[in-house]
Amino acid sequence: MASLKSKEITATKLSPGSSSKGGKQKPRAAKSIPGPSRWETLRRLYPYPFPKLPAFLRDIAHRYGRIVRFSLPSRSFVMLNDPEQIKDVLITQQHAFHKSEGGRALRWLLGDGLLTSEDPRHRQMRRIVQPAFHRERIEQYTQTMQRFADDWVAQARDGETIDIAVSMSALTLRIASETLFGVDADADAREVRDALQDTMEVYPLSIGPLGKIRRRLRFLSSTRRFENARARLDRILYRLIEERRAQPAARTDALSLLLTAEDPETGYHLNDEQVRDEAMTLFLAGHETTANALVWSWYLLAQNPDVEARLHADVDAGSLEYARRVLRESMRLYPPAWIVGREAQRDVTLAGGYDIPAKTTVFVCQLVLHRLPQFYREPLRFDPDRWLHDELPQFAYAPFGGGARRCIGEEFAWTEGALVLATIARRFKFRAQFTGEPEYEALVTLRPKGPMPMRVCAR
Repeated sequence: MASLKSKEITATKLSPGSSSKGGKQKPRAAKSIPGPSRWETLRRLYPYPFPKLPAFLRDIAHRYGRIVRFSLPSRSFVMLNDPEQIKDVLITQQHAFHKSEGGRALRWLLGDGLLTSEDPRHRQMRRIVQPAFHRERIEQYTQTMQRFADDWVAQARDGETIDIAVSMSALTLRIASETLFGVDADADAREVRDALQDTMEVYPLSIGPLGKIRRRLRFLSSTRRFENARARLDRILYRLIEERRAQPAARTDALSLLLTAEDPETGYHLNDEQVRDEAMTLFLAGHETTANALVWSWYLLAQNPDVEARLHADVDAGSLEYARRVLRESMRLYPPAWIVGREAQRDVTLAGGYDIPAKTTVFVCQLVLHRLPQFYREPLRFDPDRWLHDELPQFAYAPFGGGARRCIGEEFAWTEGALVLATIARRFKFRAQFTGEPEYEALVTLRPKGPMPMRVCAR
């Protein structure tokens, strides 16, 4: 079995000022990066690595520390849990990295939008999209968020049992549809929700050594399911684009802004396909991630009555401060965007003197990072007050990524999440109708696995 053991990732680099005979510089000895053998990695992750990653990454972080390497026959990986090294990847040396294979596979659904494109296109698209998320736009969107949250409260019934995941998904779908597209999605809500569910469930099969092959095999049921779902979403989006171009009017939704926006540096305008890609990216990020953050927040509040009582007191006083801390803590324990992947385009040396060879995939797994005891006291405890006094290194908490690719809708998400939490918490609380800790599915986002039945209780 010796041939299956993964070699430690090592490299040599010339040290400044060092020399050997003949005036040549002497290479320094690179620091080796610890990690499991290739055989163990293969055994634990194949045949479909993506769904098995969370447990595997959590285990090797515990065993090997802040930087861990592992490899499969097709490629090598490094996981980072050191904030300085994460900063290197996301900021200091960001131009040495591109999206990983998992990010590139998202183009199957999202096209070449903000989440999947590389520079210089990414910089240009960000300049074009940014006005849709300026502070004054967020203030306008807040009215829509409040209206739909009030509508949810008006329709809720004391004592009824709901699937909180389905309910929060429907609510954020309505908010995203009006703020991003300028329409109330009730008519299309079921089709959009079902199509998104299909794409989320099939996406993991597109990752890994067999993913590219599977995407080309259209006779496979999973491939047909994904393409049918994408076609349904496209029909809705292109219909909205066509209607908006045919009847232009002064609107404040993101889609209308995309249709008229131009790059302030070049004057470039988006064509329909580019508008579709950006709109799909914003829709997925603006709907899916916030819904999941709310679901996990309600679950954690139900398990922690003291925290729930604090939230009730604060929102009854008209404040959103504690609601924001609840949301912040919920996204620490259950980060909707649970992993970030980058691929080194050249040899890179990270903080601490660790050399990363070109073509290595580097992971930052927020689901692991946010629960590390070296950064968080009692890391598994749900404690919104930790954000009042704990001082964290930059990038020990990164639910929205970081650097030039930090989520463009971050303020939108904070505003929506806190407002919806506060509005519903003023009238209701929830009690889980299941036992044990719910399982999650680490798909594109961190979703509950299966239904999340909770009873609606009037306060």
